[in-house]
Amino acid sequence: MPVQSATDPASASHEDILAPGHLGDLTRIVSRDMVDAALAETGAHSTRMRKLPARVTVYLLLAAALFETIGHLAVWRKLTCALDPARIPRISAAALWQARTRLGPAPLRALFDLLRGPVSAIRTPGARFHGLLVCALDGTYLDTADSPHLRSCLGKGSNQHTCAVGYPQICLSALVACGTRAVIDAAFGPRTAGETAYGRHLCASLRPGMIVLLDRGFSSNTFLAGAADTGADFLARLNGVRRPPVLHRLGDGSFLSRIGGVRVRVIECAITITTSQGRRTGAYRLATTLLDHRAHSAADLVGLYHERWEIESAYFAIKKTILGRRVLRSRTPAGIAQEVYALLVAYQALRIAIADAVGTAPGTDPDRAGFSVALEAARDQAIRAANTTEDTTIDLIGTIGARVLNNLLPPRRLRISPRAVKRPLSRYAYKSLNIDRRSYKATVKIDLLTGATSP
Repeated sequence: MPVQSATDPASASHEDILAPGHLGDLTRIVSRDMVDAALAETGAHSTRMRKLPARVTVYLLLAAALFETIGHLAVWRKLTCALDPARIPRISAAALWQARTRLGPAPLRALFDLLRGPVSAIRTPGARFHGLLVCALDGTYLDTADSPHLRSCLGKGSNQHTCAVGYPQICLSALVACGTRAVIDAAFGPRTAGETAYGRHLCASLRPGMIVLLDRGFSSNTFLAGAADTGADFLARLNGVRRPPVLHRLGDGSFLSRIGGVRVRVIECAITITTSQGRRTGAYRLATTLLDHRAHSAADLVGLYHERWEIESAYFAIKKTILGRRVLRSRTPAGIAQEVYALLVAYQALRIAIADAVGTAPGTDPDRAGFSVALEAARDQAIRAANTTEDTTIDLIGTIGARVLNNLLPPRRLRISPRAVKRPLSRYAYKSLNIDRRSYKATVKIDLLTGATSP
């Protein structure tokens, strides 16, 4: 009778095979029961004993989102390095690829649906404006592998010489809670559809009691009417060439108007930013469904619109802090969807860990929590396979939260940085493009335009 080795799935116990299914300290947020529920909902749970069960594959993909600099086989070694090597099955790169292909993107999407949300409490500093949950909706682009298959599926951008340049890209549009930078909903696909097309899908997640901040790209009549139909309020910057009719001038200088059949209030202002390098003035025209100028002053709304930048900070955390501005690993559309949902789940889990920790320190603004601190702590705990077992004691902070609270950032100060191309085609192009990458301390002056003056 042959002797079975410890790496044979027939000889390994059920617990041994499932042992690599963890995410370190984040396992308390992305629990095994939650993963099993997502697998059951999508019909992707394992029907027989495998070296790589579906649950383990899900955690492997989430860990890969934390360790974007290495391949899936190296991620597997990190998840198992703190476990007993004699009881862990040996896995090949081909087996990992087959497991990911077998799983598909649906379980990761279901897991994202279970986790997405604003993750803020009623009294979370900066989360609400006059009782309304402050959100922002915008789009960004993620690079994918420059393979023939993806080029045919996604296409490529072009320059002034009509030459294909750069990487194939997908467009990611997200609805983000400005107070916590958590993702409420997201939609993505080929960039040819445009961010507004995916943004229209996100309107289904808008609710009464929200106010959504919109950039000029989302200020079309159709989009604003669709957002208003959800019952949520909006504050949108209008294109400079649009001049809505003045129906009634209000006491604070704003005026009532109508855009796309929606009754709005329009605020015109000039914002002057002064730094050591000089002074610059920009004109803004904002439209909102908050019509009462006594309850919501024009000055307060202009200040609120600045919070729209929080979604850019969220995108920076995903694209720079986690991805490191690298291209996505996957080389198929299904693999890209799987990878993006895993990236969103990992990001949301970190935001939940941060919000839980900050919530234990009343009055602490979530802006002071360092996302990179939380990410590095999560990576450390995943490698150590720490805090992965079920415990009857509920710890809202966890190891990640404790490290965040011990390394809070100072209160945010006003500063500006010029917008510039972050990654030109040539790494040596910065001097020729004359890009100034320094940040400057600044003072801001807001002048409301109370007459007929137009930007």
